Formats: sequence, structure tokens, C-alpha cells
Amino acid sequence: MLTRKLGEIVSSAVRSGTSESAREAAKPGIIDTVATMLAGRREAPVTILLRACGALPAGAAKEVAGLSATRAAEAALINGVAAHVLDFDDVALRGHPSAVMVPAILALAAELGSSGREALDAYVVGYQVWGELVQREPGMHHIKGWHPTSVFGSVGAAAACAALLRLDAGRAAHAIGLGATQSAGLMANFGSMSKSFQAGRAAQAGVWAARLAQEGFTAGADVIEHPQGFLNAFSPAGKADTERPLADPAQGWTIAQQPVSIKKYPTCFYTHRTLDSILAARALTDIPADQVRDVQVHMSREHATVLRNHRPETGLAAKFSIEFAAASALLFGRAGLSELTDSVAQDARVQALMSRVSTVLSTDYSAEWQGAAVADWAVIHLADGRRIKTAPVTHAQGHAMRPLEKPDLDAKFGDCVRAGGAGVDADRLLGKLWRLEDEPICELWS
Repeated sequence: MLTRKLGEIVSSAVRSGTSESAREAAKPGIIDTVATMLAGRREAPVTILLRACGALPAGAAKEVAGLSATRAAEAALINGVAAHVLDFDDVALRGHPSAVMVPAILALAAELGSSGREALDAYVVGYQVWGELVQREPGMHHIKGWHPTSVFGSVGAAAACAALLRLDAGRAAHAIGLGATQSAGLMANFGSMSKSFQAGRAAQAGVWAARLAQEGFTAGADVIEHPQGFLNAFSPAGKADTERPLADPAQGWTIAQQPVSIKKYPTCFYTHRTLDSILAARALTDIPADQVRDVQVHMSREHATVLRNHRPETGLAAKFSIEFAAASALLFGRAGLSELTDSVAQDARVQALMSRVSTVLSTDYSAEWQGAAVADWAVIHLADGRRIKTAPVTHAQGHAMRPLEKPDLDAKFGDCVRAGGAGVDADRLLGKLWRLEDEPICELWS
């Protein structure tokens, strides 16, 4: 029944649309993802992928790496990798929903000639299905080794693409099942090129799933809830709730109730509270980096486990290192795109300071954020005998409970476009995205 009911959510939205409030709530995630797609377009994983793809087939969907028009499936793959490669994309629903869904939606919408309003509705629907599934799991997928972004992303993208294709409930359910059977992704790849590839493949899987279902390709009728189906197969302890009824979108869409968090730093979101805490202390107190004897970062075991790289030597690996985050904050007073590079990670000063950073595991858990401590902070000991305890941070800047203001979102967009060097008119594109409900997707890049 659960698989079928999810298909009905898609078909209902096809018939009646979603809501104005949900579409407005979807815009920040779409805007931020276009920004990170453009920022990441020249990164090594993207350029290698483009070479490996060879000559791309002609189509109507824009891929950001070579700025050519190709088929939706190829564009979704390339743009999904570009969106996620810098780890600067938004966070929600225990993963990165927009980095998977937006590349799939924009690619397929361009191919279909869909309106911006239809693309927004597709995002809302995909987000709803993703949220329905991920919130049925009491455990933490990361600890088992799964990458939730790509595991749930292929299903969310499939639902979104099914909405764009205007599939009925039965075919939408098959699309969701076909997305589920392509789910994959390992946490052990965090800090490597494969992490962003997992997101790109999930985006591509969503396009393929919906296209296959449209043509009559089928999946198991109970593939989501079956004892050997999606939820139970990926459940860390086999405790997924397959019985609870679906939330009624008429009572509020998930995107409006649980909006995305927009990243201020291009690092794993689990580093952001510590970064905010140390940077705030550094702004108020003289903390000479060369006088730091040791740094003790207080955080949960679960978050420390995900931050698996303790002495990273590449910019990618540094994104999943609390040691690098602390060192960058203390040495440079920032942790931006210019710091998350191989050369900075290999800098002797950074390596030396990272060796003096350790974690203290907190058992005081947040009631609202799975696997997180109530707050993160640091204790810094200096050679002159001073002990500096930074202020505990419950919600990082950019968190949905502490959102960035529109001028900050716009500034990040401009910075990302410039970093990507695509020659895009950032202000013009940004204006179209804020008015997306009135813009045909095929004219978005013109």
C-alpha cells in the first residue's frame, strides 16, 4: 500500500498542483543548487566525467560543464556531480535533496518544455516522497555506511520526474520503485570524487526511472514496504516503520514545514556549528594560531564518525575533517572555497595545527536533529596558559531555524557563478530563478 500511496501523491499533484507556499519554500533550494552547479563545473570530478562521457548526444537539456545541450539523463548526471562536488549545496531530510532533484528536474523539464511552475511542483513532490521515506527510519544510515543523499535521492528524483511526465498513480508508483531499485551510495566515499558521483547517478536514476515507467516498465507493487524492500533493506537495524499512514499534503507540504538549510561553508554540515563557534570566538578574542597548544571539539559520536578524515591532504577530504575546519578557522578566519583546496590542506601550518585537534564526544543529544549533540563548541588551550571555551552553537548560520537572509543568498549565488567562470549573467539568471513560476525552463539559460 505504501508504494501505491506514494504514487497517488504524485498523481494528485499532477491534477491539482501543490501550493503557493510550498513553491515559494522550494525556491531557495533550487536557486542554491544552480549556484553550486555553476561553482563546481570546473572541478576535477566533473571534467573527468565529461571526458569519460565522450561525445554527448544532442538534446534540449543544458549541462553546465561544457555548456552544451544534451539529453536529460546525461545532463542530470553531469549537473548532479557538479552540484554536489564542492559540498556547498543545501541540507535537509538527513541528506542533500536539492543536489539530486534539481539537476534531474531542470534537465527533464527542459526536454519536455515544462513551465517553471511545473518544475517547482515537481520539486515539492519529490521532497515530499523523500521526507516520507527517510523519516520512517529511527536509526542513522550514515553509521551503517549508507550515503542517504544517493539512497533516497534516486527515489525523490524519480517521484519529481514522474510529476513532470504527468504519470498516473500506477505508473508513478512504478517510477518510485524503479528509483528505489537503483538506490546506492557508501559513506566510505566521503572525501573522494565518488561522493558527488553518487549524487549525480541518483539524479540520472530518477530521470531513467520515470521515463521507463512512462513506457510501461514495472517495479514491484510493494517494493518500498516489503520485508525485503527498500525501507527494510537500507534500515541499519531493520526498524523502519512501514505501517504509519502517509502525511496528508493538504495539511501542509513537507518543504514548507521542514525547509532546507543553506550552507555558509563548503564543508560537511556537521562542521558548521564548530566553525561558527570558533570564528565567533576569534572575532572577540586574540587567538594566535601559532600559540594554540590544543583544540578540543565537543560534538556527538555520530557526527565525529562521519567526519572521517583526520589528516586530510586534499580539498575533497578536508570537507569531512573537523580537524581541518578548526585549523582553517583559527589560521585564516574563514573556511571558504579558497581554503578547501589541495594546497591549503597540505600546508605545513595546517597539517601541524590539525595534529593538535581532538574530539570530545558528547552524549547530550538533540531532540530535533538525529545523531547531533544539543550543541557543538570547542575548548582552546594556548601556550600562555589561557583556556578559551567558545560559545555553544545549536543551529549553524544558514540552518532552517537560523536562515540566511535573501541578500546573503543572492551574494552566495553571485560568488558561486563567478567561481565557476561560465560567463553567465548572474543577476539575470538569479532574477529568473526568483520568478521561476513565470519562466519556461527551456529559456532559463538564455
